[in-house]
Amino acid sequence: MEATMGQSHGRESIISRPSPFDTLPVDCISSIISFTSPRDACNAASVSKTLESAAKSDSLWEKFLPSEYTSLIPQYSRVFSSKKELYFALCDEPLLIEDGKKSFWLEKASGKRCIMISPKEVSITWGSSPEHWQWISVPESRFEKIAELVDVCWFEIRGGMHTRYLSPGTRYSVYIVFKTKNGCPGLGDLPVDAGVGLVGQESPQKLIYFVGPRGRDQRRDVTRPEARDDGWMEAELGQFYNDSCCDDISLSVGKTNTPDWKSGLIIQGFEFRPAKTR
Repeated sequence: MEATMGQSHGRESIISRPSPFDTLPVDCISSIISFTSPRDACNAASVSKTLESAAKSDSLWEKFLPSEYTSLIPQYSRVFSSKKELYFALCDEPLLIEDGKKSFWLEKASGKRCIMISPKEVSITWGSSPEHWQWISVPESRFEKIAELVDVCWFEIRGGMHTRYLSPGTRYSVYIVFKTKNGCPGLGDLPVDAGVGLVGQESPQKLIYFVGPRGRDQRRDVTRPEARDDGWMEAELGQFYNDSCCDDISLSVGKTNTPDWKSGLIIQGFEFRPAKTR
Protein backbone atom coordinates (compact mmCIF):
# COMPACT_ATOMS: atom_id res chain seq x y z
CA MET A 1 0.00 0.00 0.00
CA GLU A 2 1.39 3.36 -1.01
CA ALA A 3 1.51 6.23 1.47
CA THR A 4 2.73 9.83 1.62
CA MET A 5 3.73 11.83 4.66
CA GLY A 6 2.12 15.23 5.40
CA GLN A 7 1.82 17.72 8.24
CA SER A 8 -1.40 18.30 10.18
CA HIS A 9 -1.48 20.67 13.21
CA GLY A 10 2.19 20.08 13.91
CA ARG A 11 1.89 16.31 13.79
CA GLU A 12 2.74 13.84 11.04
CA SER A 13 -0.18 12.18 9.32
CA ILE A 14 -0.27 9.35 6.82
CA ILE A 15 -2.31 9.75 3.66
CA SER A 16 -3.00 6.27 2.29
CA ARG A 17 -3.61 5.57 -1.35
CA PRO A 18 -5.42 2.49 -2.67
CA SER A 19 -3.31 -0.41 -3.81
CA PRO A 20 -3.39 -1.06 -7.60
CA PHE A 21 -4.76 -4.52 -6.73
CA ASP A 22 -7.89 -2.94 -5.25
CA THR A 23 -9.12 -2.11 -8.76
CA LEU A 24 -8.90 -5.72 -9.97
CA PRO A 25 -11.60 -8.40 -9.60
CA VAL A 26 -11.01 -10.74 -6.65
CA ASP A 27 -10.85 -13.79 -8.95
CA CYS A 28 -8.11 -12.13 -10.96
CA ILE A 29 -6.09 -11.39 -7.82
CA SER A 30 -6.55 -14.98 -6.63
CA SER A 31 -5.23 -16.22 -9.96
CA ILE A 32 -2.14 -14.03 -9.60
CA ILE A 33 -1.47 -15.21 -6.05
CA SER A 34 -1.79 -18.85 -7.16
CA PHE A 35 1.53 -18.50 -9.00
CA THR A 36 3.29 -17.92 -5.68
CA SER A 37 3.13 -20.29 -2.68
CA PRO A 38 0.83 -20.98 0.28
CA ARG A 39 3.19 -19.02 2.53
CA ASP A 40 3.05 -16.02 0.18
CA ALA A 41 -0.74 -16.28 0.03
CA CYS A 42 -0.97 -16.06 3.83
CA ASN A 43 1.38 -13.06 3.83
CA ALA A 44 -0.65 -11.33 1.11
CA ALA A 45 -3.76 -11.55 3.28
CA SER A 46 -2.25 -9.01 5.70
CA VAL A 47 -1.70 -6.32 3.05
CA SER A 48 -5.26 -5.15 2.40
CA LYS A 49 -8.90 -6.20 2.70
CA THR A 50 -9.05 -6.91 -1.02
CA LEU A 51 -5.98 -9.15 -0.93
CA GLU A 52 -7.29 -10.83 2.22
CA SER A 53 -10.50 -11.75 0.43
CA ALA A 54 -8.59 -13.06 -2.59
CA ALA A 55 -6.15 -15.02 -0.42
CA LYS A 56 -8.99 -16.93 1.25
CA SER A 57 -10.83 -17.95 -1.90
CA ASP A 58 -11.48 -21.62 -2.67
CA SER A 59 -10.28 -21.14 -6.25
CA LEU A 60 -6.84 -20.15 -4.94
CA TRP A 61 -6.39 -22.92 -2.38
CA GLU A 62 -7.67 -25.58 -4.77
CA LYS A 63 -4.61 -24.87 -6.91
CA PHE A 64 -2.35 -25.57 -3.92
CA LEU A 65 -4.06 -28.93 -3.26
CA PRO A 66 -2.90 -32.16 -4.96
CA SER A 67 -4.88 -33.03 -8.09
CA GLU A 68 -6.30 -36.18 -6.46
CA TYR A 69 -7.43 -34.43 -3.27
CA THR A 70 -11.09 -35.41 -3.79
CA SER A 71 -10.16 -39.07 -3.26
CA LEU A 72 -8.41 -38.17 0.00
CA ILE A 73 -11.33 -36.28 1.57
CA PRO A 74 -13.44 -39.39 2.43
CA GLN A 75 -10.67 -40.48 4.80
CA TYR A 76 -11.44 -37.52 7.04
CA SER A 77 -14.27 -37.82 9.54
CA ARG A 78 -15.09 -34.10 9.46
CA VAL A 79 -16.41 -31.61 6.93
CA PHE A 80 -14.22 -28.73 5.82
CA SER A 81 -15.63 -25.20 5.54
CA SER A 82 -13.11 -24.16 2.88
CA LYS A 83 -10.34 -25.45 0.62
CA LYS A 84 -7.87 -23.53 2.78
CA GLU A 85 -8.98 -25.51 5.83
CA LEU A 86 -8.58 -28.75 3.88
CA TYR A 87 -5.11 -27.69 2.75
CA PHE A 88 -3.89 -27.17 6.32
CA ALA A 89 -5.49 -30.45 7.38
CA LEU A 90 -3.37 -32.23 4.76
CA CYS A 91 -0.31 -30.47 6.23
CA ASP A 92 -1.04 -31.31 9.87
CA GLU A 93 -2.74 -34.72 9.64
CA PRO A 94 -0.84 -37.24 7.46
CA LEU A 95 -3.12 -39.71 5.65
CA LEU A 96 -2.52 -43.40 5.12
CA ILE A 97 -2.79 -44.36 1.45
CA GLU A 98 -2.05 -47.45 -0.68
CA ASP A 99 -3.70 -49.85 1.80
CA GLY A 100 -1.89 -48.28 4.74
CA LYS A 101 1.60 -48.77 3.29
CA LYS A 102 2.30 -45.08 2.69
CA SER A 103 1.72 -41.93 4.75
CA PHE A 104 0.99 -38.79 2.73
CA TRP A 105 0.99 -35.09 3.69
CA LEU A 106 1.90 -31.63 2.34
CA GLU A 107 4.75 -29.35 3.34
CA LYS A 108 2.95 -26.36 4.85
CA ALA A 109 4.98 -23.48 3.41
CA SER A 110 5.25 -24.76 -0.17
CA GLY A 111 2.49 -27.32 -0.68
CA LYS A 112 5.08 -29.88 -1.86
CA ARG A 113 4.14 -33.53 -1.42
CA CYS A 114 5.75 -35.62 1.32
CA ILE A 115 5.63 -39.41 1.69
CA MET A 116 6.72 -41.96 4.27
CA ILE A 117 6.77 -45.58 3.10
CA SER A 118 6.31 -48.48 5.48
CA PRO A 119 9.06 -51.09 6.03
CA LYS A 120 6.57 -53.47 4.42
CA GLU A 121 7.39 -51.70 1.13
CA VAL A 122 11.12 -52.53 1.19
CA SER A 123 13.21 -55.71 1.02
CA ILE A 124 14.88 -56.62 4.29
CA THR A 125 17.52 -59.36 4.32
CA TRP A 126 16.18 -62.17 6.51
CA GLY A 127 13.11 -60.00 7.02
CA SER A 128 10.71 -62.95 7.04
CA SER A 129 12.61 -64.88 9.69
CA PRO A 130 11.21 -64.06 13.17
CA GLU A 131 14.49 -64.96 14.87
CA HIS A 132 16.16 -62.15 12.90
CA TRP A 133 13.40 -59.57 12.27
CA GLN A 134 9.92 -59.22 13.72
CA TRP A 135 6.90 -57.09 12.91
CA ILE A 136 5.63 -55.14 15.91
CA SER A 137 2.91 -52.60 16.76
CA VAL A 138 4.00 -49.30 18.30
CA PRO A 139 1.27 -46.83 19.38
CA GLU A 140 3.18 -43.75 18.18
CA SER A 141 3.90 -45.21 14.73
CA ARG A 142 1.96 -44.17 11.63
CA PHE A 143 1.77 -47.75 10.41
CA GLU A 144 0.01 -50.76 11.88
CA LYS A 145 3.17 -52.90 11.82
CA ILE A 146 6.80 -51.80 11.72
CA ALA A 147 10.10 -53.70 11.69
CA GLU A 148 12.30 -54.51 14.68
CA LEU A 149 15.79 -55.93 14.22
CA VAL A 150 16.12 -58.89 16.59
CA ASP A 151 19.49 -60.41 15.67
CA VAL A 152 21.31 -60.49 12.31
CA CYS A 153 24.86 -60.64 11.08
CA TRP A 154 24.15 -59.44 7.53
CA PHE A 155 22.20 -56.16 7.80
CA GLU A 156 20.81 -54.97 4.48
CA ILE A 157 17.64 -53.12 3.40
CA ARG A 158 16.76 -52.21 -0.19
CA GLY A 159 13.67 -50.53 -1.53
CA GLY A 160 12.26 -47.78 -3.66
CA MET A 161 9.25 -45.85 -4.90
CA HIS A 162 7.92 -44.26 -8.08
CA THR A 163 8.34 -40.50 -8.36
CA ARG A 164 4.66 -39.99 -9.31
CA TYR A 165 3.90 -39.73 -5.58
CA LEU A 166 6.14 -36.66 -5.30
CA SER A 167 6.12 -33.07 -6.56
CA PRO A 168 7.92 -32.48 -9.88
CA GLY A 169 10.76 -30.03 -10.19
CA THR A 170 11.76 -30.61 -6.57
CA ARG A 171 14.90 -31.82 -4.82
CA TYR A 172 14.05 -34.39 -2.14
CA SER A 173 15.86 -35.70 0.91
CA VAL A 174 15.24 -39.29 2.00
CA TYR A 175 15.43 -40.30 5.67
CA ILE A 176 15.25 -43.52 7.63
CA VAL A 177 12.98 -42.93 10.64
CA PHE A 178 13.79 -45.17 13.60
CA LYS A 179 14.36 -45.80 17.29
CA THR A 180 17.04 -47.87 19.01
CA LYS A 181 17.05 -50.26 21.96
CA ASN A 182 20.01 -50.83 24.28
CA GLY A 183 22.28 -48.71 22.09
CA CYS A 184 21.64 -50.88 19.01
CA PRO A 185 24.39 -53.49 19.76
CA GLY A 186 26.79 -54.30 16.93
CA LEU A 187 25.39 -51.52 14.75
CA GLY A 188 24.69 -48.27 16.60
CA ASP A 189 28.26 -46.97 16.84
CA LEU A 190 29.45 -48.21 13.41
CA PRO A 191 29.25 -46.28 10.13
CA VAL A 192 26.49 -47.77 7.97
CA ASP A 193 26.42 -47.56 4.16
CA ALA A 194 23.50 -45.62 2.66
CA GLY A 195 22.48 -44.47 -0.78
CA VAL A 196 19.57 -42.92 -2.73
CA GLY A 197 19.17 -42.27 -6.44
CA LEU A 198 17.12 -42.71 -9.58
CA VAL A 199 17.08 -46.22 -11.05
CA GLY A 200 19.50 -46.44 -13.97
CA GLN A 201 21.78 -43.77 -12.58
CA GLU A 202 24.70 -44.13 -10.21
CA SER A 203 23.54 -43.51 -6.63
CA PRO A 204 25.84 -41.37 -4.46
CA GLN A 205 26.91 -43.28 -1.37
CA LYS A 206 27.34 -41.93 2.15
CA LEU A 207 27.83 -43.17 5.72
CA ILE A 208 25.39 -42.72 8.60
CA TYR A 209 25.27 -43.54 12.31
CA PHE A 210 22.23 -44.89 14.09
CA VAL A 211 23.66 -43.81 17.46
CA GLY A 212 27.29 -42.77 16.99
CA PRO A 213 30.42 -43.31 19.08
CA ARG A 214 31.24 -41.07 21.98
CA GLY A 215 34.18 -38.75 22.33
CA ARG A 216 37.06 -38.65 19.88
CA ASP A 217 35.98 -41.71 17.90
CA GLN A 218 33.41 -39.61 16.04
CA ARG A 219 34.13 -39.55 12.28
CA ARG A 220 33.43 -36.24 10.60
CA ASP A 221 32.48 -37.85 7.28
CA VAL A 222 29.59 -39.80 8.83
CA THR A 223 26.10 -38.30 9.22
CA ARG A 224 24.76 -38.41 12.77
CA PRO A 225 21.05 -39.00 13.46
CA GLU A 226 18.80 -36.16 14.60
CA ALA A 227 15.83 -36.12 16.95
CA ARG A 228 12.40 -35.38 15.46
CA ASP A 229 9.49 -33.53 17.04
CA ASP A 230 7.45 -36.77 17.07
CA GLY A 231 9.90 -38.56 19.38
CA TRP A 232 11.61 -40.64 16.67
CA MET A 233 15.12 -40.29 15.23
CA GLU A 234 16.06 -39.78 11.60
CA ALA A 235 19.20 -40.02 9.48
CA GLU A 236 19.43 -38.71 5.92
CA LEU A 237 20.24 -41.43 3.39
CA GLY A 238 20.73 -39.02 0.48
CA GLN A 239 19.04 -36.65 -1.99
CA PHE A 240 17.77 -36.72 -5.55
CA TYR A 241 16.05 -34.34 -7.96
CA ASN A 242 12.54 -35.28 -9.12
CA ASP A 243 12.39 -33.91 -12.63
CA SER A 244 9.60 -35.63 -14.56
CA CYS A 245 7.65 -37.83 -12.11
CA CYS A 246 8.27 -40.74 -14.53
CA ASP A 247 11.15 -42.44 -12.73
CA ASP A 248 11.77 -45.00 -10.01
CA ILE A 249 13.86 -44.23 -6.93
CA SER A 250 16.09 -46.78 -5.22
CA LEU A 251 17.32 -46.63 -1.65
CA SER A 252 19.65 -48.81 0.36
CA VAL A 253 21.07 -48.98 3.86
CA GLY A 254 23.23 -51.74 5.26
CA LYS A 255 26.27 -53.05 7.09
CA THR A 256 27.63 -56.31 5.68
CA ASN A 257 31.39 -56.13 6.22
CA THR A 258 31.52 -56.91 9.95
CA PRO A 259 30.91 -60.32 11.57
CA ASP A 260 29.24 -58.86 14.68
CA TRP A 261 25.61 -59.74 15.36
CA LYS A 262 23.38 -56.72 15.26
CA SER A 263 20.12 -55.91 17.09
CA GLY A 264 18.01 -53.19 18.70
CA LEU A 265 16.88 -51.17 15.66
CA ILE A 266 13.18 -50.30 15.22
CA ILE A 267 12.30 -48.88 11.79
CA GLN A 268 9.08 -46.90 11.35
CA GLY A 269 9.67 -46.10 7.69
CA PHE A 270 11.50 -44.14 5.00
CA GLU A 271 10.50 -40.51 4.56
CA PHE A 272 10.68 -38.39 1.39
CA ARG A 273 10.37 -34.63 1.88
CA PRO A 274 11.68 -31.51 0.08
CA ALA A 275 15.35 -30.88 0.78
CA LYS A 276 16.23 -27.90 2.93
CA THR A 277 17.64 -24.97 0.97
CA ARG A 278 21.00 -23.80 2.14
